[in-house]
Amino acid sequence: MQKNSSGIFDFCLSAGIVLLAAALWEGSVRLCSVPVYILPAPSQVFVTLWNHAPRYGMDSLVTLFEALSGLLLGTLAGLAAALLLSFFPRLEKGVMTLAILLKSTPMVAVAPLLTIWLGFGILPKIIITALLAFFPVLVNVLSGLQSVDAALLETLRSWHASRGEIFRYVRLPHSLPYLFASLKVSAPLALIGAVVAEWTGASGGLGYTMWLAYTNLNLPFLFAAVFILG
Repeated sequence: MQKNSSGIFDFCLSAGIVLLAAALWEGSVRLCSVPVYILPAPSQVFVTLWNHAPRYGMDSLVTLFEALSGLLLGTLAGLAAALLLSFFPRLEKGVMTLAILLKSTPMVAVAPLLTIWLGFGILPKIIITALLAFFPVLVNVLSGLQSVDAALLETLRSWHASRGEIFRYVRLPHSLPYLFASLKVSAPLALIGAVVAEWTGASGGLGYTMWLAYTNLNLPFLFAAVFILG
């Protein structure tokens, strides 16, 4: 009972802080007569969101599909690479060097190239999000596969366990927490990658809507898209 009361109090406190911040934002904009093309009031943002709900709904689905598809592709590629390196450790230096080079390449520079090569469809966006999700999954899962207790491995080898059995019953279960930890990093990166890729050229999505709003100085439209992304 005490835990429930504490949880309700924490929720009310958090909601109160958010509402207070929104009220201060609203009051400051109205009191200082800030132009809408510089900073819109929260009420204007929510009115815009309400009046154009179908459009924002469709854009959200497009961006979400790109982000989830890229996240799935990047996760599968990272898992495959980590499994490969766990069975063939001599390849680790070469593969990790390529992965680090890929990670250090700004995706903002790669996105326009993919748009030129592959067009304005969803494929370039999915590839960008997959590239962003690939590295965290590779590094974390490989760490999980390689950090198994040496004494446990020696015990299994003394029981004549095969490499496949060791992988199935020890290494793979041990790497699952590392995989879920990597997804906490990769999931937001996938959404960011989808939006950034849409800025370089798209026919739909929240990033495309934000770009159009920015070019037309339509700040309520832009803030509404940012609110949905947040």
